[in-house]
Amino acid sequence: MSDPLPAEPLSPGLKQRHLTMLGLGGVIGAGLFVGSGAGIAVAGPGIVLSYLIAGVLALLVMRMLGEMSSALPASGSFSVHAERALGRWAGFTTGWLYWFLLVVVLAVEATAAAQIANGWVPGMPQWAWVLVFMVVFTVANLAAVRNFGEFEFWFAALKVGAIVLFLALGLLAIFGVLPDTDPVGLTRLTGQGGFLPNGWHGVVSGVLTVVFAFGGLEVVTIAAAETSDPARAVGRAVRSAVFRILFFYVGSMLVIVTVLPWTAQQAGLSPYVTVLDSIGVPSAGTLMNIVVFVALLSALNANLYGSSRMIFSLAERGEAPRGLLKVSGGVPRRAVLASVAFGFVSVLLNLEWPDSVFLYMLNAVGAVLLFVWALIAASQLRLRRTIERETPELLQLRMWGFPWLTRATLGVLGLVFVLMLFDDTARPQLLWSLGATAVVLAVAGVRELRARRG
Repeated sequence: MSDPLPAEPLSPGLKQRHLTMLGLGGVIGAGLFVGSGAGIAVAGPGIVLSYLIAGVLALLVMRMLGEMSSALPASGSFSVHAERALGRWAGFTTGWLYWFLLVVVLAVEATAAAQIANGWVPGMPQWAWVLVFMVVFTVANLAAVRNFGEFEFWFAALKVGAIVLFLALGLLAIFGVLPDTDPVGLTRLTGQGGFLPNGWHGVVSGVLTVVFAFGGLEVVTIAAAETSDPARAVGRAVRSAVFRILFFYVGSMLVIVTVLPWTAQQAGLSPYVTVLDSIGVPSAGTLMNIVVFVALLSALNANLYGSSRMIFSLAERGEAPRGLLKVSGGVPRRAVLASVAFGFVSVLLNLEWPDSVFLYMLNAVGAVLLFVWALIAASQLRLRRTIERETPELLQLRMWGFPWLTRATLGVLGLVFVLMLFDDTARPQLLWSLGATAVVLAVAGVRELRARRG
């Protein structure tokens, strides 16, 4: 194993509570509150199994990542681990793919939040809202990292509070405790075609729809490098965040398909709104719009942070322009500005093509998260043995069932790729993402060839 990286000149301003809530908040977004409706449409009540399968897959990947990050904490996280385990090409590819994913997604999140805000204040055009959001969160990320941590802590707290309240109201409705409600028992799960109205094919299609909702957990391991005790902090954050998120996701879906028949969900409307309306919560749509709005801004904030630290780490290893290493007040401000640049470009895109351009961008990054997860698993498979041989005392958090569960995870990810290839809805995302990955791999190969010749 190569010598440890030099200490990074970033401020250790994040506390354990920041890191834990970042893990919860980074993954609880509009994909859960709104996008879950698409999964219910294809899987019916079986969406509970879809979320459980996707959640276990995410749990295993995060356990691997937690093992590596607690042993070798770095702001580049899995990109650094891939470089150590598989070579410079892997670190370059993983880092740039993840950066590309985050900068596109943060622009999409700003646009989606602007659409909601435009509905509240129609006199202000959508592009102007995007500009406002990008300026506000750029300033927040240029300030001390503890300010980012506080922003994200309270954003995440609101989202977690909303889900807990939803679960509580849903359970009261299921048991007929709320006014004008009767106990529903399990009738919704067994009626309307049964628990698996579209068979296991529906469950698999549901997995392909919802697996991407678990993206965002990775930012925890990036942020751990800016805590006072990275090894301990990342271990605690990974352990707590993943299990809680699995509970929130699976629990929410179980409540939704138990309170109402799955056929009662309306296309384009949040399942959460449909359920809250059915149990008589006043202004449910407005309340959920506020929660989704906060969820989008929270994810935008977290993704801007994660992308800036990733490109900073790439620059530190000579895989991005060295000028991005400039640090002021413990914050890599040039890296922040480089990461937010596409968000400001999206202001112009919103001005010209407010409804269509981001569909193409989302297709381009649709399956990139799964490629990153596969490289995380491959890195852990090799790096674990190296650490055990050279510095076993660093293994404070261990992957379960190594190496068999790691290999099984790689196999499942490969199966997901194959299933996406044969799914009409998922295929365009896979092909576009394969194209983006091929370009980055080609650049990595050219750089490595030049390095050998030099």
